[in-house]
Amino acid sequence: MHLNWLPVRENWDSQLRAVKALPPTEVAAQLGELAVSRMEFSQVVRLDRTVQRFLACHNGELPGFERVRLAVLGSATTAHLAPGIRVAGLRRRLNIEIYETPYGMYPQELVDKASGLHEFRPDVVLFAFDARHLAAAQGADDALGLMRCCWRQAKESFACQVLQQTAMPVFSNLMGNNEERLPQSPAAILSRINESLRPAAAEASVELLALDRLIASEGLAAWYDPGMWHHSKHEVHPCAAEMYGEQVARLVAAGRGRSAKCLVLDLDNTLWGGVVGDDGLNGIVLGQGSGQGEAFVEFQRYVKGLSLRGVILAVCSKNDRENALEPFERHPEMVLGTKDIACFVANWTDKATNLRSIAKQLNIGLDALVFVDDNPSERELIRRELPMVAVPEMPEDPAGYAATLAAAGYFEGLRTTEEDHSRCKLYQANAEREQVREIATDIGSYLESLHMTMMATPFDSLGLTRITQLINKTNQFNLTTQRMTEPEVAALMSDPKMVTLQMRLADRFGDNGIIAVLMARMCPSGEAMIETWLMSCRVLGRKVEEACLNVLAEACAARGMKRLIGAYRPTEKNGMVREMYGALGFERIETDETGATCWVLPLECFQSRPAPIKVELMREALV
Repeated sequence: MHLNWLPVRENWDSQLRAVKALPPTEVAAQLGELAVSRMEFSQVVRLDRTVQRFLACHNGELPGFERVRLAVLGSATTAHLAPGIRVAGLRRRLNIEIYETPYGMYPQELVDKASGLHEFRPDVVLFAFDARHLAAAQGADDALGLMRCCWRQAKESFACQVLQQTAMPVFSNLMGNNEERLPQSPAAILSRINESLRPAAAEASVELLALDRLIASEGLAAWYDPGMWHHSKHEVHPCAAEMYGEQVARLVAAGRGRSAKCLVLDLDNTLWGGVVGDDGLNGIVLGQGSGQGEAFVEFQRYVKGLSLRGVILAVCSKNDRENALEPFERHPEMVLGTKDIACFVANWTDKATNLRSIAKQLNIGLDALVFVDDNPSERELIRRELPMVAVPEMPEDPAGYAATLAAAGYFEGLRTTEEDHSRCKLYQANAEREQVREIATDIGSYLESLHMTMMATPFDSLGLTRITQLINKTNQFNLTTQRMTEPEVAALMSDPKMVTLQMRLADRFGDNGIIAVLMARMCPSGEAMIETWLMSCRVLGRKVEEACLNVLAEACAARGMKRLIGAYRPTEKNGMVREMYGALGFERIETDETGATCWVLPLECFQSRPAPIKVELMREALV
């Protein structure tokens, strides 16, 4: 079972051997590039071994990769799954360290504070229960009760992300097509377990590893061999281990804000057949009863669905702009319109340059882009020039475009918010703001012309999902990059020692949604420790930082605090806020060897900082 959206690297073996001769500073990047290749499972194992040898010599650190501790708690043999999980993590710049509980010992390890699991302190716990283990419970309710108990124990002990594997449908039917009419059959029991599991996991903020859906798509034989089960208790077949690892790593990455944000589309032979500049509007192949044309329509419908759930859409085409826009504006069978595209770039500049421009216009990182192009040479150019951009291998037949992009999982999501559904409008409104800024005579008049209003409120249940999403996805304007689960954030809402603030920003172009999250802990010494301060990059340069500080300072002073203490912890992406506290009037009081800094701001004589923003403050934010 291969990951067919990944490119084949012809010299993969020689490049892996060459890694040994590279200086340590270059090894990590090379290993990451090798992971973004189509491999045999033996190559996955060899790459993993190379990585593990490097980690053993460098204190477990892989430069430029986020370290994540993952515990696998299973009831079957799972050791063969680790290489696929770790290599899939490399594709997402994650250094995943894995702890596997001793066979069948997961209940004891969960409750024993002296166990290896508790010593490991996982960031993520994966419950990988085999079908027979779950079916042995006294019905679906008991199986679900077991899982709920495990989820609760893991969250209470480790405050971690929890993943739950769905039951694999390994049992043969006793009734055939109407199996559910025999409630006591093992297959029917597993079906009911999976049916009940989905709403229960959503309620508990547990992410599902939906093996049953993968098996429904690919067939049980690709995932399970009864002979291997009886011989060695391997429920997941080794041939499926790479795909299993890919699915796990997607969920871990999504929980850390590493899913892609923007789909960048070529046009000719990608959204329609033919070349619009040569063939004209009536000559392109799109719908019209043509098999190929219907395939392009189906792909556009899939892309539209991605947009509706929050993926930003952009166009990058070698075309005259007028020709490129014509199908969007005039072709009756176009599913996508210009209103769906947040950034439309059509010119004769090379696509690597244009992708850099798109990322800059949208104010997102290049690693947030997925580039889809039917042309192999264009795909190879981007992989060479911009290796941080995800570039899937696309099939020759457009009928496979949607399935390939879906299978690649670049946009793995955990849940959606209202802001997700209106994201394209948010970015288009931002483009309108930029147009106004370009013609403004000075920055002050531009900001005044926006007529900005900021609503500051404490965390609440209505904004909880979006707040958690921002905490786990925001990388650039994030002073401490502290990740949290939804239950952890919810617990802060009732903590009397915490000041929590969510900020919404609106202007004459529309509502930006929640754009900032701040948390400060009140200390008996009279110091308010700012534990989290993050903002959406969409609102940079609008004096929002000053407005946020004014609200936070007022709220903390109302609690009797004498000083604000802020910390900056450097990451590979948050260098832009290194000196933010200093720019806001804080005094630096400490710097350590990692570049982390600590800052203080007295509150007794604090004067609100000027900002062209009207603030509407709910009084609960101050008490």
